[in-house]
Amino acid sequence: AYSSKKIRMTQVFDETGQVHPVTVIAAGPCYVTQVKNAEADGYDAIQIGFSELKEKHLKNSQAGLFKKLGIKPQKYLREFENFTDREVKPGDELKVDIFSEGEPVRVTGTSKGRGFQGAMKRHGFSGANKTHGQSDRWRAPGSLGQSSWPSRVFKGIKMAGRMGSDRVTLAATQVIKIDQEKNLLFIKGPVPGTTDSLVQIQKL
Repeated sequence: AYSSKKIRMTQVFDETGQVHPVTVIAAGPCYVTQVKNAEADGYDAIQIGFSELKEKHLKNSQAGLFKKLGIKPQKYLREFENFTDREVKPGDELKVDIFSEGEPVRVTGTSKGRGFQGAMKRHGFSGANKTHGQSDRWRAPGSLGQSSWPSRVFKGIKMAGRMGSDRVTLAATQVIKIDQEKNLLFIKGPVPGTTDSLVQIQKL
């Protein structure tokens, strides 16, 4: 489990010369800020902090927590359950060495916000014919329902509306390359989100 930041897309070559499209992710270092257990909290999880933040932007209680742990203030705090990779304690530093090249991972992020879009772009509609007596319905969604009954549009009909800004999870992708010196992960293919957006990476 890991919090990280999407940087950009590029491509890398493997030993056989085959090219792989990858997303470069700045993955750390992250710091363990809290360890929860079933006896005290009702469930097992760890809280991880990512991305340094100036102390002036913190509340007093938050500043006291980071000072007690002896780590720099962190901008993002996220919880991860089922963290069984290693024994950790508050204040521990996590780097990309917890992953290995070729390892399958699950990546979660927030997709790009596209604003209000029509049915063709939002749902992939093909549009209407450009002939047969009409010329103003090329990108319209078409019929939305019935006539005499029920004389209304059912909920859930695919229509125009706001698109994107959704939580998207890639169920299974792969770590192609790791740069331990710069704490960079090269994830195979595209990753949801904009540049500099927060993404979460979990082992499978």
